[in-house]
Amino acid sequence: MIEEAAGAVLAPPLPGGEIADPWDAFVSSSPRGSYLQTGGWARVKAVNGWVMRRVLAEAPDGPIGAQILLRHPRGVPWTFGYAPRGPVAASWTEESLHDLAVALRAEARISVARLSHVRIDPEVELDGPDDPDGAARRALAAAGFRPAPPIQPARTRVVDLRATEEVLWSDLRKKWRQYVNHARAESVSVRAAEVDGLDAFYEIYRETAARAGFLIRTLGAYRDVWDAFRPAGHATLLFAVDRDGTPLATLFLVSCGDRVVEPYGGMTATGALLRANYLLKWEAILRAKAAGAATYDMWGLAHPGIEHFKTGFGGREVRYVGAWDLVLDRLGREVYERGQAARVRWARRRAGLDREGPATAATD
Repeated sequence: MIEEAAGAVLAPPLPGGEIADPWDAFVSSSPRGSYLQTGGWARVKAVNGWVMRRVLAEAPDGPIGAQILLRHPRGVPWTFGYAPRGPVAASWTEESLHDLAVALRAEARISVARLSHVRIDPEVELDGPDDPDGAARRALAAAGFRPAPPIQPARTRVVDLRATEEVLWSDLRKKWRQYVNHARAESVSVRAAEVDGLDAFYEIYRETAARAGFLIRTLGAYRDVWDAFRPAGHATLLFAVDRDGTPLATLFLVSCGDRVVEPYGGMTATGALLRANYLLKWEAILRAKAAGAATYDMWGLAHPGIEHFKTGFGGREVRYVGAWDLVLDRLGREVYERGQAARVRWARRRAGLDREGPATAATD
C-alpha cells in the first residue's frame, strides 16, 4: 500500500531556491541544462567506478562546458569519456565548439591517461534555434567531432507548461481524456511517496521492463538516484493506486532548473486495464506545472507503443542532433564500441531478453 507523502505538489525546492554548487547553478540556469550534467548524476555514477571531470571554456559568445564521466575498464589501456546530455553552452557557434574541443584535448593531456574519445549528446534540437539549417552540426564537425552511436534518446516529447490547465487538457486526444476520466471513475488516485516507495516502484518497473524487453539496473541504482536528487527537492516518486492503495503505475521524476523529466516509469497489468497510467501522467504534468516548471519532458520515444501513448498527451516532438565523438585515439574508440556491443548482448542474454528491443532504459 502506498500512503500519500506529505509535502509540496512535487518536491520542495531548496530554501530560497539557491544552488550551492556553481557548476550546478550554471547547468540549471541553461534552457538546455540536464540533470545528467549535474553533480548529483556524477555521484550516482561514481558508485559504478566513473570519475568526474568538468571542462569549461570561456568562449567569446559565453561559457561552454561539459561534465565528463570517465572510466578505465580493466584489461585495456584506454580511458573512455562521456558527457551525458552535454555540453552546456551559452551559444552553439563554431568558435565556442572549437574552444571546447581545445579545452577537452588539454584536459586529456594533463589529467586523463590515454583518453580514447569523449562522447557528447547535447540537447540541441535538430534544425532548431541552435541548429538552423544544420549550423550546429557543421560547427561540431568543424571542431573535430564526428557522429557517434546514440546513448540517450534521440527523440522526446515536451509539453509547454506555460499554457493554462484548460489548454493542456484540450491538447490531450479525446480518447486520452476519456481514459483519464475512466481511471478516476474506477477510484484510481495519484499519490506521492518517499524513499519507502522505492521497493514498489522497482517491482512495477521490473515488470514493465520484462514486458517491453529492455534492461534495467538493480534496485540500489535507483536508490542512488533518489539519494542524489531528493535532498535538494529534485526527485519525486508518484504512484497511481487503487481504492485500497495498491500501486498500479509509477513515475520517477527528476527536475533541473525549470524542467521536469520522467526517465523511469511503468505500470502493472491491472493498471493497464484501469487506465491508471493515463491518469498518472496527466497528474504528473499538472503537478509539475503547479510546482513552477516551464516544461515537462517525457524522455524518449523508445518504440511505437510508447510513442503512441506519449503523443496522446500533446506537446511536441523534439529531435536532437544526436551523439558526437571527439576522437583522440581511433583504436581505443574501436575497442570501446566492440566491447560495448558485446556487453549489451551479454546482458540481454543473461536477462532472457533475446528479442529485439531497446538496450536499456534511457539513462541507464
